[in-house]
Amino acid sequence: MSSKLFVFNRDLPSPFDTLKSKTVNVSSTYGDGTNAKLTSTVSKAVLAFCQLKDGKGQGALGTQDTKTVSEYKSSEADKYHISVYDSVSGSIQSCVYDVNTESIEQYIVGNKARDGAGLLLALLPTLMSDQEFQDHLESFYNHYLAGFTDMKAASADLAMLCDNAYRRISDDICPAHVKVNIENSGNITRISQMHLDSGVFEPKQVICGEFTIFAHSAAAPVFAPMETVDHNDFVGNYPLNPGRTLNPKEQKLVPVLEPWYILPQEVVSVCRHAQTTTGKSAPMRNFLLRGPAGTGKTAGAKAIAAGLGLPYVLYTCSANTEVYDFIGMMFPDTDSATTGDAELDAQRKELQSMGGVTYENVFKLMGLPELDDMDYDPEGVYAKLTGISKANASSQDCMAAVMSMVTEKVQQLCAVKTENKTAGQTYSYVETDFIRALKYGWVIEVQEPATIIQPGVLVGLNSLLEQSGNITLPTGEIIRRHPDAVVVVTTNVDYEGCRGINQSVVDRMSLVLDIDLPSPEVMTQRAMSVTGCEDDYMVSQMVQVVNDMADYCHKNGITDGSVGMRGLIDWIISTEITGDAYQSALVTVISKATADSESRESLIAAALEPIFAPTRKKAGA
Repeated sequence: MSSKLFVFNRDLPSPFDTLKSKTVNVSSTYGDGTNAKLTSTVSKAVLAFCQLKDGKGQGALGTQDTKTVSEYKSSEADKYHISVYDSVSGSIQSCVYDVNTESIEQYIVGNKARDGAGLLLALLPTLMSDQEFQDHLESFYNHYLAGFTDMKAASADLAMLCDNAYRRISDDICPAHVKVNIENSGNITRISQMHLDSGVFEPKQVICGEFTIFAHSAAAPVFAPMETVDHNDFVGNYPLNPGRTLNPKEQKLVPVLEPWYILPQEVVSVCRHAQTTTGKSAPMRNFLLRGPAGTGKTAGAKAIAAGLGLPYVLYTCSANTEVYDFIGMMFPDTDSATTGDAELDAQRKELQSMGGVTYENVFKLMGLPELDDMDYDPEGVYAKLTGISKANASSQDCMAAVMSMVTEKVQQLCAVKTENKTAGQTYSYVETDFIRALKYGWVIEVQEPATIIQPGVLVGLNSLLEQSGNITLPTGEIIRRHPDAVVVVTTNVDYEGCRGINQSVVDRMSLVLDIDLPSPEVMTQRAMSVTGCEDDYMVSQMVQVVNDMADYCHKNGITDGSVGMRGLIDWIISTEITGDAYQSALVTVISKATADSESRESLIAAALEPIFAPTRKKAGA
């Protein structure tokens, strides 16, 4: 919405603020013969250009390939409006930069916001490609040097510049149209400190003035390995009951950390709190890890179990999860029963060895995709599960299909024929991993409870979230929570379909930790360890892009995708295959960030292209 640049009710800059009228009897080549009107935005930008060209102004204007870069001195002390404009895509980035505090403020343009003169300064080199604009700019500059002794002639030149810029920017069908993309809100994509530190906007040619902000840019930083917690100093070093001995089955459930895994401080903090409060009247045993996808919440839950030296089990919630899915179900006894189907009989026998015909065991037996797979490629997973292609399929659609398949299989397995037709069918209770964890003192991760449609499901488990809580099973047995049992709830409230967790459940959490993307150093180190990539410079640049994307999505309310470590790792692997970081980014991190095409274009312009420019084919290739 380029019209945001042209607000006609603002006062003109000196000396044109003394004119009786802003309307001048001239019209540019691209106008319709209507008298031109002086605008504050263009007037201030042109005057700033003249001052820079004369060497008397503060700021600068330069170019970098298809981009123009400007530093415009604000009327506010020590502040500059710095902008980057790409004439090919029409994208524009800007911010208000305080040279004293080195702080960055969002640039918003509009009637009640900033007038956009700093943005117009960045557009001048593109506007100057037009001969009419170039001629009147040179003429106006001569009037400037002469001290505006002929205000009528100077005003006519300035009016031509204003009309030329207005017509070319606001009229999409103008033959000399200048493409400018500005959102309706007037929010301009922010130039971040990371952009400045990386040197991606450092001008290659200075048109006028002297750069003082972009000139401080350096090469993109290579994030050095940071000091980390050694696995040997963490694994098993936070026992809740030092005298406890795990049986062989439990020992197999204790997670083994991958050598590349870098321990987050949040994980160490949880283990310390759990251990230190052991024996107190209110030991800390419930923890909520909350944050965007790909930030390592599940990996953190496993690491907590490793640090405590306890078995780890997982329960993944879905939209249709009910209370009985947590506490267990009654299933027909099948020891002396057959279905007449050899495959089903073999599957039932295998399930009995796994602990019974439970939804979770049937899920494992069928080898169905995990939630992570659904997050990565929901459309592909849905097609694989159902044989039906569904555009914009979500992870919730995939989960519904999985639950339907598991339910159907359970019904088949339980449709038995008893050998003694006169005998009545008997049933057995099969407890879930959730109940086992609380009963035997394990770590249970409850994943994505915010997807549950029924708001009272988790509330029904509040008694078990109490340290001295208990629950009566369908068999009549009363289960009391083991003092070592640890519940780790992991959720992403930004997922489509997620709801807020009930306040009574949150209140029972000992610690609530917001897990954001790791620091750039950790992201670089972890990504290189996982992928085996040894190009630390390239990975550091990729980390910078992913962080800028996450920042952009957060500020612009883009929540229908995910930006994180998983996408970064996929991007690195894909780049090693294609040899083209830009193209690989489009099908990994960019495509996962959002399904909205306009938002993807904005992300490309704001975060990707400043670091990884697209490979341009040579003419005739």
